[in-house]
Amino acid sequence: MTRKRRRLVFVLAGLVLLGAAAAIVLSVLSDNLVFFYSPSDLIAKQVPAGRPLRVGGLVAMGSVHKDTDGDTVRFDVTDNANQVAVTYIGALPDLFREGQGVVVEGMRTADGGIRASSVLAKHDERYMPPEVVDALKRAGRWQEGAAEAKAP
Repeated sequence: MTRKRRRLVFVLAGLVLLGAAAAIVLSVLSDNLVFFYSPSDLIAKQVPAGRPLRVGGLVAMGSVHKDTDGDTVRFDVTDNANQVAVTYIGALPDLFREGQGVVVEGMRTADGGIRASSVLAKHDERYMPPEVVDALKRAGRWQEGAAEAKAP
């Protein structure tokens, strides 16, 4: 084999290894990606069941129900245009209540709801997660004067 041909084989082998490494990295990253959706986005994009995701919005008024087991809580997250049902097992944050901004992380269920693994509530009366503010603005439901909520 000539010197030129040997160099070509090494370069091609290097490119194949680089491509394989890139494919492995992308595969691992795609398994760990968690996208943020508003309830309206979730309905419009028809996210499949079993997909990990984050949903943000406001806890719908009158929607919080605790099961008799004491740990399971069911509530709706809304962006005032659409809402999605959430089931969560565990202790809720102290600041969790109806009408407050929340971000729920979990999996989409076959019935279109969310089985939450974590619930994050806003930490004071003026803060709302930027993703929730953006989702409410896109839905045309954001009232700047009423909530004065600005992300840090």
